[in-house]
Amino acid sequence: MECVSDPGPREPSTNRWRLRSVRTRLLAIALLPMGAVLPVVLGFALFWWLGQFDALLVSKAHDDLIIARQYLRRIMERGDEQIAALGQSAAFAEAARADGLDTLLEERRKALGLDFLYLTAADGTVLAASPAGARPAGSAGWRVVRAALEGKRETAIDVFDANAMDAVSPGLAVRARLDLVPTPAAAETDRAVETRGLVIHSASPAPLPDSRGGARTGALVGGSLLNGNLGFVDTLNDLIYAHADLPGGGQGTATLFLDDVRVATNVRLFGNRRALGTRVSKEVRDAVLGRGRVWLDSAFVVNDRYISAYEPVTDSTGHRVGMLYVGFLEQPFRLARWAMVAAVVAAFALAALVTIPFLLRLARAIFKPLEQMNRTIAAVDAGDLGARIGTVPSGDEIGLVARRFDELLERLQTRDAELRAFARELDARVEERTRQLEETRRQLVMSEKLASIGEITAGVAHEINNPIAVIQGNLEVAREALGPAADEVRTEFDLIDQQVHRVNMIVTRLLQFARPDEYAGYVETVVPAEVVTDCLVLVRHLLERADVAIEREDTATRTVEISRTELQQVVINLMVNAIHAMPEGGLLRLKTQDNDYSGREGVAIEVSDTGVGIPADRLRKIFDPFFTTRTHGGTGLGLSISYTLIARYGGTITVHSELERGSIFVIWLPAVRRPH
Repeated sequence: MECVSDPGPREPSTNRWRLRSVRTRLLAIALLPMGAVLPVVLGFALFWWLGQFDALLVSKAHDDLIIARQYLRRIMERGDEQIAALGQSAAFAEAARADGLDTLLEERRKALGLDFLYLTAADGTVLAASPAGARPAGSAGWRVVRAALEGKRETAIDVFDANAMDAVSPGLAVRARLDLVPTPAAAETDRAVETRGLVIHSASPAPLPDSRGGARTGALVGGSLLNGNLGFVDTLNDLIYAHADLPGGGQGTATLFLDDVRVATNVRLFGNRRALGTRVSKEVRDAVLGRGRVWLDSAFVVNDRYISAYEPVTDSTGHRVGMLYVGFLEQPFRLARWAMVAAVVAAFALAALVTIPFLLRLARAIFKPLEQMNRTIAAVDAGDLGARIGTVPSGDEIGLVARRFDELLERLQTRDAELRAFARELDARVEERTRQLEETRRQLVMSEKLASIGEITAGVAHEINNPIAVIQGNLEVAREALGPAADEVRTEFDLIDQQVHRVNMIVTRLLQFARPDEYAGYVETVVPAEVVTDCLVLVRHLLERADVAIEREDTATRTVEISRTELQQVVINLMVNAIHAMPEGGLLRLKTQDNDYSGREGVAIEVSDTGVGIPADRLRKIFDPFFTTRTHGGTGLGLSISYTLIARYGGTITVHSELERGSIFVIWLPAVRRPH
């Protein structure tokens, strides 16, 4: 008896051990996704996103540096061109003959905004100079001057000492002088004052006044001091950052360095005082001036960290003498970045706080009935045939198994057939439920397809409304005019044919919006006023319904090259939008006029209304795809497609609007070049 009774107590112990293992697995299944897998995934995603965020900031700084470099190069080229033009001008030759070079150089120096301008011979003799009192000496030693004396014009940035600056322009050394300001993180120095000047130095060959028909050539030399040249950095800063969408508190800055000293900058030291005389950090100085690298990274600038771009500035001999810098304050981006991280972490913490207790309760609802069943099996195995699982507080499959297990204990043999039948019933139910789920899934897929088709249909309908409205309007005209005088309405029937063709064209506009280069229209020479006239005929019935008056002014004399149908589509779209903006009636002004834009000849088509206007916060988004100001009946594709069509032909669309006063849309297109 003792030998038989020994296995009894050990098996329940083994079962309990196994049950604890199941419990551990259930808890792991419940907690592992939320407690381990999801944090790792979020961590990798955040790490990748932060890296991309930083890369975008550095890329923007690099793009800004390219603009700054091109602007500085353009300033240098313009000075070179102006001095070369002066040296070869008839006024220069006339002044040389009349011994009036000093007066001419003074006038041209002031007009060109130069700090000095003088004419020198190959032997170093200065024949004329401005400003008065200038005494340039040893100028032939400069590389740019030597190049001009050899017949080649050249421009460079050179460093002048105080004596050289006073020689070419009295008082220039005083303007260039800067007291050095102690700057955190800068390299150690025993200097207290910067007396040198960074100068844009240009020289061009020029005939000498005493050449008397010979081939003697001198050098016309001019330059501008960059020390304290705030106009240069302010213009550069406006060029790069005036329209930049920086976060709140973001600041864009630009600086020109002589060696490591800021000689022209809009970086503020405190208040409105500029940080002139402050110095760049040692880390940046060693990289840019020491090793000639372009710096694209975060850097300490005066009193804060900026996303910075530095590149070396070389003089006429190729030596690194300074740096060009652009950058923007890092703190707003850093705050935005950590705000995003905090939001993600907070969202995860909230999700975990809500989800983990639920998962624990769900796991407990599974393993508690299992423990109770294990105890019942152990009791039955020990000989207690009256043991029952009893009531299990669960309505799921485990609770069902527990109840059936009690029935099995009571009628183990008699209920065998019933249990088999019940199993078959369960299979049937599963199959039926599977079929229902498959049907539901199919309906969901169909619903998604229908929703997608609905979206596309809505977008296409928005563009088709105009030609359909025209068709309907002209059909009304046709019905009124039918009869013996049918020939009188031939124009209306022709218009119907044109608009049906236009319906087919508009159906392709969604594809044209995605791949504009593949759907370019037939280009022809178009008179804008004629297109406006055609468009008025096409929307005449809309104007009559809305009680909108028309005011026209056609002064354009130029023509444009564009697809007539596409220009008609754009103008009609603007007209229809204007009519919708005046539900109570109003005045629609249409104007065509010659207009030059960015130095190019062109034609402007102006469509203005006296309607409700567009709010300022929506005005900058109206050309975005799927953005609309209508509360119903619009997809937001009309203006976006119109803008894309006009841009394809080198034009642009601009808008000005005031609430309750109306909107003005201006289409500008380049004019057809006239043969000379």
